[in-house]
Amino acid sequence: MPQGDLREVTTGDCSDLYYLDTGMYGTDEYGAVYIYDAARPAIVDTGIGTHHELILDALDELDIAREDVAVIAPTHVHLDHAGGSGYLAEACPNAEVMVHEIGASHLVDPSRLVEGTKAAVGDQWEFYVEPKPVPEERVVELNGGDTINLGDHHLDVYHAPGHAPHQVVFHDRDDDSVFTADAAGIWVPTAGEIRQTSPPPNFDLEQCLADLEIVRDLDPETLLYPHFGPRKYEQGVMDEYADVLREWVETVEAKYEELGDADEVEDYFAANAEMTEVWGERKASEEARLNVRGVVTYLDRREE
Repeated sequence: MPQGDLREVTTGDCSDLYYLDTGMYGTDEYGAVYIYDAARPAIVDTGIGTHHELILDALDELDIAREDVAVIAPTHVHLDHAGGSGYLAEACPNAEVMVHEIGASHLVDPSRLVEGTKAAVGDQWEFYVEPKPVPEERVVELNGGDTINLGDHHLDVYHAPGHAPHQVVFHDRDDDSVFTADAAGIWVPTAGEIRQTSPPPNFDLEQCLADLEIVRDLDPETLLYPHFGPRKYEQGVMDEYADVLREWVETVEAKYEELGDADEVEDYFAANAEMTEVWGERKASEEARLNVRGVVTYLDRREE
C-alpha cells in the first residue's frame, strides 16, 4: 500500500471507515490515519504532520467537507500520532480535538513534546515538521469511561498507559472494532507478524501487559492498528504480543548485562535490525535504537 493510498476498511463489520497510508518516515505501510465518513465525520490519529495534506486530500476524495469534520482524535500525543493535530484543526475549523487529559496540554503547547521527540527519535527528526499548537478552546479532554459520539458510531474510551501515560484505545461498539493505538504492538501485514514498540521515556512492561487485558476483555471482531492497518481479531493475538514484549525485554536486558553500556546496546541492535527487508535498512535500524532506548530506560528505572 503506497503513500497516499486510501482504502475502505472491509474487515469484520466495519462500516463508514477508511484508512490512509501517510508514508510516515518515507516508509510504506508504517503509519495509518483512519477517517470516518459518519454522521459526525472524524479522524482517528493524525500522523506526524509532514503529510497532513494527504489527509485533507482523502477528505476531498470522500466528499467530506472540512467544515463538517466533527472530531480529531489522536490515540496519544506522541508526534507520530498527534503531530498533525494542529494542522488538521486549522483546516477543519469546527472539529473538536479529543485526547486524554494527560496529553491535552502538550497539544496546546507542544514545545516539551518536540524536545522529548527529538531526543527519542534522533536522526529521524528530519521526517517531522514542527507541530502547530491546537487552540485550547478546541481541545476536549478524555478519560477512561468516556464515549465519543459520531452519531452512527460510538467510540468508548479506555485508558491504556503502558506505552505512554496519555494513551487510550477506542472501541467502536457499533462495528465491534478496536483502535489499538500502540497498545497491541506494530502489525506488519506483509510479514504477517507483530513487532514490539517500546519507546522512551514511559515504556512500562507490566503496564503494557495489563493493557492487553483491555482488548482481551473486549474480544472485538477487528483490530485497527495505526502501525499498520486493519486485522481480524483472533484468540491468542494478545498472548502473542505479550510473548513478543517479554522476549524483547529479556533479550535487551541480557545484552545490557553483557555490555554494560546503553549506547553499545543500541549500536548492537541497530546493526542487527530484523526488519530491513520490510522497512528498509535506515528505518529498521532507527526503530531498533528507539525501542532499545525505551527498554533500557525501563530497566534503569526498575532498579532505582
